[in-house]
Amino acid sequence: MIQIENVSKHFIARSGGSLVRRATKQIVHAVQGVTMHAASGRITGLLGANGAGKTTTLRMLGGLFKPDSGSITVDGIAVDQAPRTALARMGILGDAHGLYPRLSARENIIYFGRLQGMEADAASARAEELSHLLDMGTILDRRAEGFSQGERMKTALARALVHDPANIVLDEPTNGLDVLATRALREALRHLRSPAGGGKCIVFSTHIMQEVEQLCEHVVVVAQGRSVAQGTVQELLEQAGETRFEDAFVKLAFPHTAAEVTA
Repeated sequence: MIQIENVSKHFIARSGGSLVRRATKQIVHAVQGVTMHAASGRITGLLGANGAGKTTTLRMLGGLFKPDSGSITVDGIAVDQAPRTALARMGILGDAHGLYPRLSARENIIYFGRLQGMEADAASARAEELSHLLDMGTILDRRAEGFSQGERMKTALARALVHDPANIVLDEPTNGLDVLATRALREALRHLRSPAGGGKCIVFSTHIMQEVEQLCEHVVVVAQGRSVAQGTVQELLEQAGETRFEDAFVKLAFPHTAAEVTA
């Protein structure tokens, strides 16, 4: 279970500046109050337009930034107080996959298993298991250099799952994927959140409406750094009074824009 309670984060951006003029400072409020409760055995969608604060929120969850306010816990463990323990409970697939190109997919997976404290034999066995789950048989012993986007995604996901974490965090995982790779990812995630797959807690960050409709049992809508609505897809449709999910999202995330279009 992942719980994010009213977290906020700001940054100081510098702009301008020259030999005769000082650079100006501007405070950027990237996140201004995001709350999300992601339960085990459920896929929770974090839905928002680009720049809404999704990635900053997930980076705080991963311990890269400390929130200015609010709290984040993973299975009851406070990320800011015990980051290593909390991270050990998560498998994180970031927006940049960062594979080692000269290593094979198998070697990438085993290496990260070793970094997680696994014995070599256990990491190797886990790589085989994940290869079957993610249909990686044809690429498992190929160098990552030259992989397609879908092959890179599968390898990075296997790497994130190697230590069998209870919680899985995915940041825009379908970016650049073709239809078949996207379908394969969906099926893998449905299995992982099922009792047969361990009943994982899965957080799926995206800006793609179709992915949320087809995959997520619970959705948190984020806009301008704030969580503005949450519920099932059907509940969000009812809140917005719409029949199309895209229209509901626009009304909930950008009410002024939606009102102007209606007028």
